[in-house]
Amino acid sequence: MVDALPRATPAPDTVYFDSVDGDRARQVLNRFYPPVSASGDLKLGVEVIQLGPLTVGHLTFAASATLDFPALSAYHLTLPTTGLVRACRGGQEVVATPATALAFRPGDRVRLRQEPNTAELAVRIESWALEAELVALLGHPIDGPIDLPAAFDLTEGPAHSWSRLIRLLRDELEHESSLIFEPLIAEQLCSSVLSGLLLSVPHRYAAELVAPPTPGPPRPIRRVLDAISGEPEHAFTVGELAAIAGTSIRSLQSGFRRHIGSAPMAYLQQVRLTRAHETLRTGDPAMITVADVAHRWGFAHLGRFASAYRKRFGESPSETLRTTT
Repeated sequence: MVDALPRATPAPDTVYFDSVDGDRARQVLNRFYPPVSASGDLKLGVEVIQLGPLTVGHLTFAASATLDFPALSAYHLTLPTTGLVRACRGGQEVVATPATALAFRPGDRVRLRQEPNTAELAVRIESWALEAELVALLGHPIDGPIDLPAAFDLTEGPAHSWSRLIRLLRDELEHESSLIFEPLIAEQLCSSVLSGLLLSVPHRYAAELVAPPTPGPPRPIRRVLDAISGEPEHAFTVGELAAIAGTSIRSLQSGFRRHIGSAPMAYLQQVRLTRAHETLRTGDPAMITVADVAHRWGFAHLGRFASAYRKRFGESPSETLRTTT
């Protein structure tokens, strides 16, 4: 289950331009799109901008190249602007041209084959960010990852509009006075890319996203959600949460199951896990430990924290901390 996170997208923290080849090209790719290995005579032009959890790169390949992702750690989309990209995702062969985009999910094993003189827009979205964006749009937790299609058409409809938004970000790279360097604009653009993708491609929540909105949870439940979101590390008890709601424990539990889809304490744990994941993902292994993060977010028992974390994210807390880039 995924809960919403407060939105705090800084101004671009990385703007990168280069033309590289050989080992240096491989290092650059792995800096922005880990974990990836590349084979072939790699001659690569790179323009990259990072807006918090969103990375948009324009990659040009002078010669054919093969990029291998043993297990993606984020959502990844490939939009060729010229040439042809062949891909294998989970044994399925797909081909992308400027009319088609490829989409990959966290955990996917992917191989991309770029033909000579191919250029592409490579979009990386951190899994927690896209899933939290979907939660915010729906108003209730989800079970991730989101089942993006292997390929989708870019020639018409919302997906065509979304691809133009990605191209806009790329075009703004070269302008030092661009509004994307303003934190407020960067945050809105990042959110627009994420929500635009969710509204543009088929997935199991797509119908719900475009359906007429239903009334949100009643005010007592919203008070509890706000309290948990504002201070998830607090040692809440179900009795204290019921007092915040102004209801009985039984009414609180019934209301949570009906409107949120889980028990109050289970929801609290998922919020804490999400916050711990983001702290570990962005933390410096030389400065913090798994125990520090667990205690910061209200987990008193390290073993139970590690077990719940692995079940939720598919890796141990220490693995997340070690793969920080």
